[in-house]
Amino acid sequence: MYRISAVCTGNICRSPMAEFCLVRAFENAGLGTAVDVTSAGVTAWEAGRPMDDRAKSELLNHGFPAAGVEAFRARAFEAEEFARLDLILALDNGHLQELQDRAPTEADRDKVRLIRSFDPAAAGVPQEQLGIDDPWYGDMSDFDSSYALISAAVPGVVQFVAAALDSPSGTAR
Repeated sequence: MYRISAVCTGNICRSPMAEFCLVRAFENAGLGTAVDVTSAGVTAWEAGRPMDDRAKSELLNHGFPAAGVEAFRARAFEAEEFARLDLILALDNGHLQELQDRAPTEADRDKVRLIRSFDPAAAGVPQEQLGIDDPWYGDMSDFDSSYALISAAVPGVVQFVAAALDSPSGTAR
């Protein structure tokens, strides 16, 4: 089993959208039983709360099942997750830095990547420009933009994980 977590600030906007998009993509690729996708926040500010209503609307507008979207509850990223995860997808550079700083080993640090680093259209874009801004401070158009940026990166994540699952060690770097 390959384990992934998408991580943003409070786990109510960007990372849940990434989680739902990734789960669907892995299922569509026939890898749903081989990959476990979760999401979390670098903070516990929103732990136990539902997804932001605008993120819910965005997912529902893209055909995600209402029951799953409504059942979602935010949670905080825990240090012990480094040991069980194969890939940690940060949604912006602040999350990337926070997670890399928390990583107990260099190998764990290497598991942390910006989600947009998997978007082929972002090739050659400086890392500091690959973050996805927090839509919470904006309006519905900001959620649309976040969803589009996440969606553009998802096929690259699926390709990366599929290659890792095909490799003799089961991991790709």
